[in-house]
Amino acid sequence: TNMWPKGFGVKLETITPFLGKYRPFVGRCCQTCTPKSWESLFHKNIAALGFHNVILVTEENTRYRGWLVRRLCYFLCAMDWKIAPSPDAWEKVLGSKWIQEILSGRAPGGAGEGPKPSSLRRDVQHMSGQIQASIYPFLLRIFNWALLKFLNCIFLNVQLHQGQLAMVRQAAQADTPLIFLSTHKSCLDGLLLPFLLLSQGLGVLRVAWEPQSYSPAFRALLRHLGGLFMPSEANLFLDNPKGILSRAVLSAAVEQLLASKQPLLIFLEDRPGAVGPRLSSHGQAWLGLVLQAFREGAISDAALVPVGIGYDLAPDVQHGGPRASSSSLGLWWGALAVFRGLRGRRGCARIDFAQPFSLQEYSVNTWSRGRSRGQSLEQLLLQTVLGHWSVLPDCEKQQEWTPMSGPLMALEEEDQLLVSRLSRHVLSASIACSAVMATAVMAALLLHRHRELLENFSWLTEETLLRGFDVGFSGQLQDLVMHGLCLLHSSLSLWLLPQGDVLVLPRTGPTLTQLAHHSAALLPVFLCEAVGACAVRALLAGRVPPEGPWELQGVELLSQRELHRQTLLLLHLLPQDLLLLQPCQSSYFYCQEVLDRLIQCGLLVAEEAPGTRLTCDTGNWRFGEKMLWRSMEDFSDSDSDYEDGTDSRCFKLSQQLRCPDFFLFLCRLLSPLLTAFARAAAFLHQGKLPDTELGYTQQLHQFLLKKAQEDGSFESTDLSQAHSAVMTFKDLGVLKEQPGSTGSTLHLSPTFTTQENQEKLENFIRQFICG
Repeated sequence: TNMWPKGFGVKLETITPFLGKYRPFVGRCCQTCTPKSWESLFHKNIAALGFHNVILVTEENTRYRGWLVRRLCYFLCAMDWKIAPSPDAWEKVLGSKWIQEILSGRAPGGAGEGPKPSSLRRDVQHMSGQIQASIYPFLLRIFNWALLKFLNCIFLNVQLHQGQLAMVRQAAQADTPLIFLSTHKSCLDGLLLPFLLLSQGLGVLRVAWEPQSYSPAFRALLRHLGGLFMPSEANLFLDNPKGILSRAVLSAAVEQLLASKQPLLIFLEDRPGAVGPRLSSHGQAWLGLVLQAFREGAISDAALVPVGIGYDLAPDVQHGGPRASSSSLGLWWGALAVFRGLRGRRGCARIDFAQPFSLQEYSVNTWSRGRSRGQSLEQLLLQTVLGHWSVLPDCEKQQEWTPMSGPLMALEEEDQLLVSRLSRHVLSASIACSAVMATAVMAALLLHRHRELLENFSWLTEETLLRGFDVGFSGQLQDLVMHGLCLLHSSLSLWLLPQGDVLVLPRTGPTLTQLAHHSAALLPVFLCEAVGACAVRALLAGRVPPEGPWELQGVELLSQRELHRQTLLLLHLLPQDLLLLQPCQSSYFYCQEVLDRLIQCGLLVAEEAPGTRLTCDTGNWRFGEKMLWRSMEDFSDSDSDYEDGTDSRCFKLSQQLRCPDFFLFLCRLLSPLLTAFARAAAFLHQGKLPDTELGYTQQLHQFLLKKAQEDGSFESTDLSQAHSAVMTFKDLGVLKEQPGSTGSTLHLSPTFTTQENQEKLENFIRQFICG
């Protein structure tokens, strides 16, 4: 650490971005779903406002000056923060229509069917105390003062774009509550975001915490700091009296909170280290409560703000082993775990706020476009895997892995579908606005065996910026590379060469899992190109040997129809949690976007097919009158008007010097997950079935670890990859779930009991993998 210049990374806005490229302003809302919101809360000057380090507090942030102030500036600044008095929530919850209907016996489970009103009042008061508590301003100031000192111990800086903050401030001035919908990278997120908003004068942020992740004492402290907790009774059956009462109290508490214009933070991504669906059922339940308050007229609208969080090193995430986050977390144990996990390595953090958009506008525009649910993966892909179909059904994939909790199940079916679409839409926007950190770039270069780290670090940063994503770093290139190597040193081996250079190699073994986790942050940036590269690889698999030279592969003609089909096959195979396609975007248009990206990045070049008219010859093109006023939604793969013009186009792989390495880099971004899927197919004849879903996932995980010991592919051994493989095989019809007296168990489908069909499945997956 003595090699870095003092104050490294503090003033990012003073550094000219690489090669003069501008930093893209990330986070614009969807113009299709929310066109009015897209036009508001944004002006051109916002993008030029620069960055601010929120944990850099000096005497200039206080009203005082002097020697003593410079030593007490953290405390004095915390004492100056504005904290509005919290309203009396209990009385308003008791007076809500939800509780009054139960007390009067008009609702199911009310006083007319069981307990007396006095007993129900005590139950309501008890449940209300489980959800929230009065905020203590002095305790909140002291806690955030200590948190500020703690953040300065573990981070070099926490950067925030002032233009994004200006948009949030402007949205806060409207007569609607702010709902922050965030990714979840660390247990520190729920403390960092409220501190950030409080220090910037936006008030006390109410955080929807997950109860089972924290100890009872810590939950009691968090309630007095503004935390909200969902009572366990809310997940009981819909006809259970305690469940009905608990959900009524919860709905009343959320309506009271939103009506008082208090900002609310909901984590749409599951807690870090959890094995399961990426979308959090707990977060969807809270989002469903917000939608219910809007439907009931408690609020006229709400401003939804996607939030992206990026860390050089996430403070509490452990990879490749048991997760500490799976147990209840206490305050002191959590702080010790953060210090122990970082081991003195101070990285940077970055918070990004996307453009706020209207809940009312989104809900209206979503229903106006239809409510089709699509088809299951088994209906779309199974017959193609077995070789029975050559034409794919023209339908979207319906895949829901996130289980419904009690408050969400109590909503109408239309609202459940709206919450599902909205949560995927917002999580996609949150990830798109998240900055790519230096450790992600460095890990991707090391994992995919790129040479010349200095040169390729600059190249990969440029490619990231050109795709509309921002990076969470800036500075001299050599310092950034050394910074990334320092943070990842536990996964690396460094060798001093005679010429004075340094050879950097990733350590073989389980530490590769850590590099794979960091490099996964680059996947959303290059996802279109990675899907397209794997589709091209599948087309070439049956024509050219995988080890053949690039010049030989570049001779093959690739038709647009074939590229579209292979891309669509891969899109169906990959989990929805990985792709996070926005519901307003169809698979067909995404396939076209994949092809456009491959052409733009120079991997594919247009080639005239033998016997066809040149593309540049437009003299004899005829356009039917029915095409002149056709809307974009009406175009599909079956349009006969375009069969001769578009689908007959052919392409070849470019022969530019950098193309082979870039093509291999793109393929390897998806290789860890696809390799886990292929090995899951090979494991079908070895797995012990019937077994529970968790038990079979653990069996598969042990098999992945065994295979990694043989060939060193530890990047394909994460437990979440094993879970994704099991869930995908369930959707595909390879594994069947059967209910039993002790719970549901998995059985192998009769179709895949034969080794022939198991090999077909494995070969289908392996065609997309580039060795």
